[in-house]
Amino acid sequence: MSQNLIVAKFGGTSVADFDAMNRSADVVLSDANTRLVVLSASAGVTNLLVSLAEGRELEQRAHLLDEIRNIQYAIIDRLQSPEVIRQEIDRMLENILMLAEATALATSHALTDELVSHGELMSTLLFVEVLRERQVNAEWFDVRKVMRTSDRFGRAEPDVATLKELSTAQLAPRVAEALVVTQGFIGSEGKGRTTTLGRGGSDYTAALLGEALQASRVDIWTDVAGIYTTDPRVVPTAKRIEEITFEEAAEMAIFGAKVLHPATLLPAVRSDIPVFVGSSKDPAAGGTRVCNETQNPPLFRALALRRKQTLMTLHSLNMLHAHGFLAEVFAILARHNISVDLVTTSEVSVALTLDTTGSSTTGESLLTQALLTELSSLCRVEVEENLALVAIIGNNLSKACGVGKEVFGALEPFNLRMICYGASSYNLCFLVPTPDAEEVVRALHKNLFGS
Repeated sequence: MSQNLIVAKFGGTSVADFDAMNRSADVVLSDANTRLVVLSASAGVTNLLVSLAEGRELEQRAHLLDEIRNIQYAIIDRLQSPEVIRQEIDRMLENILMLAEATALATSHALTDELVSHGELMSTLLFVEVLRERQVNAEWFDVRKVMRTSDRFGRAEPDVATLKELSTAQLAPRVAEALVVTQGFIGSEGKGRTTTLGRGGSDYTAALLGEALQASRVDIWTDVAGIYTTDPRVVPTAKRIEEITFEEAAEMAIFGAKVLHPATLLPAVRSDIPVFVGSSKDPAAGGTRVCNETQNPPLFRALALRRKQTLMTLHSLNMLHAHGFLAEVFAILARHNISVDLVTTSEVSVALTLDTTGSSTTGESLLTQALLTELSSLCRVEVEENLALVAIIGNNLSKACGVGKEVFGALEPFNLRMICYGASSYNLCFLVPTPDAEEVVRALHKNLFGS
């Protein structure tokens, strides 16, 4: 594959309507090396499809389907020759209706993935049409032909080796001949059933395809011109970061920064592919480059905020001078597919934070009754919800003097429920009550970044 290949990914707001699609087309056509385009569903469509997948009554189904149809038709109606594409979209809508009727009888994760995938299938069909009307040699490609995954519906794991093999055979020749448009977020398992990579999976798709085709760069086009020192909606004076390392960006993504999906960076790091993050609404505004190394990394780089955190505290006298208790706890959590974020321990208690929402396509909680019952047979379980995780991302934090004073001096007015420091030199994080979260971020930003 050409070493200059750029993979460009556009999020839901960048393909939300006809005008947004044309702005994104301008971005694609401004660089001849952009040969592969990965798209999310048009803004709002995935949520409507997830709602349909929950098994709705006839009237609700009709209403949701109308909303989806209106979003797609608003784009079709602006095309010069809409007839053929309207037929294709109508076929998709018929499929959605049939699947939604099936979910009304019985829901399943497999059925949800099949249903939800239609958002990306429709947006890519429409985008190809927008490009063709501009006399571009554009080709639609079904990513499920190459994106082979596990059968964990809602959060499938890609098979990287098979993806590379299939992409080299099927995708590379097409990219050499035409501008190829494909879907983010979706894949297929061994039996051919459609899977999804979990929310935010389109970024991940772009990076995986970039790795498989040995791309020189992956561009993530969103509605924000890069990565900022914190969410500009929380702190309007937040500053854009021009260049950031993979490690810093990964920490930010994992701890709640919405610009990049946490998994995106894995293939990019593995293959040392720079990732650029910019705004499709204003490509001239520049953006953030994510790469292996940066010049003079600062002590404090950014603040991230992740809401909807659950704190689970486990109390047991069996812990006292005993071994094996934590191993049992983690074995139970593993059986229930729960990943643990933060851990603090005392003599007879262990506190764990679980990021239990948004981990699958449907966003349902992973904290089940079966899990709580199993844990309760081992120890006393306390669960606290409505907490938020604030993370300070930086460099060599655990080796620098005075970090505690800089940070905790600003947090004097607030209650801190849990603190984690020292496991990584890139972050210091703590749990706070959700109502205080934004004030905490603003106080820290002012103290650490001067605004």
